[in-house]
Amino acid sequence: MSRGAEQIGQVMAHVAATAPAPEPGSAGAPSQLSGKPQRHTYGAVDLGTNNCRLLIARPDDGVFTVLDAFSRVVRLGEGLGQTGRLSQPAMDRAVGALAICADKLRRRHVSLSRSVATEACRRAENGREFVERVRTETGLALDIIPPQEEARLAVLGCHKLLEPGDGPALIFDIGGGSTELVLVEPGAAAPRIRAWWSVPWGVVSLTETEGRAAIEGPERVAAYARMRQRVFRSFARFVEMLPEDREDIRLLGTSGTVTTLASVHLALPSYDRRAVDGLQVPIEAMRRINLMIAGMDLAERSALPCIGADRADMVVAGCAILDAILDIWPAERLGIADRGIREGILRSLMARDGYVL
Repeated sequence: MSRGAEQIGQVMAHVAATAPAPEPGSAGAPSQLSGKPQRHTYGAVDLGTNNCRLLIARPDDGVFTVLDAFSRVVRLGEGLGQTGRLSQPAMDRAVGALAICADKLRRRHVSLSRSVATEACRRAENGREFVERVRTETGLALDIIPPQEEARLAVLGCHKLLEPGDGPALIFDIGGGSTELVLVEPGAAAPRIRAWWSVPWGVVSLTETEGRAAIEGPERVAAYARMRQRVFRSFARFVEMLPEDREDIRLLGTSGTVTTLASVHLALPSYDRRAVDGLQVPIEAMRRINLMIAGMDLAERSALPCIGADRADMVVAGCAILDAILDIWPAERLGIADRGIREGILRSLMARDGYVL
């Protein structure tokens, strides 16, 4: 994928600009009375390489109120790096989760929704076939979005949690199959994208490339260093786009990796979104957690309450990606966002209907 000046220019538009169209088959735009949009219910589905997530909300006095949410680890991209295709078990898991999302959308009488798929479906030879199966079996019309749209939605969904300041800011999203980095201009109420980058390293793809045997073996710290260096090298051209002035720089991450590691930092007995969303973690504390986790074996990681068995085998790769990001953008603190693409979709759809959020 070319990431030259032409592509960069395409995403320099205001992050809250023209919203994407709603998914085919969803209801049209809400009707308006007396020039004011009526409050309708909106839905967003995000099918990633590792997770399937749903959010249903309604606009309410400058914010939106969440009515329902759903998240399930489906590992759609499992084995994709070796075969180039989505496996039957992975597709079955994803379709099962998407069927639950479709049912919730119907039960909540959602007026307008959008469903997106990211890196796994972009890369898979049978990605389009899978999308057709999803439409047939669940009624959801998945939109396989390009990396720049994924980055735009992530920024739109979480930028309000950027630490105050006048310096440049980097927002990143560590996914299952890719990681998106977005440099945004400071000072604007809604940030403008200056540059973006996408690399094919997420927690699933990086884990499978290095191999679980190496990550869990006696030389696991060396394996961690290799993963970190592999990701760092993939950022080389993006580093050339970063400003030389690093005064008052800010950093914000959105993904299961950063929310999980923030929970470990807080020593939470169970995940608590209210404690994590908007948290600022000192970078040195985050680096210590990364190295601690990299040195643990699978059983030790599984025993940490906010990692558990579901994330224990993938979290090391997430730590390596995060460390590489900290290497290229050495801010003093890392902002944590438990919000991202789904919220970006909702804000786009609501903005389309005249809501200012």
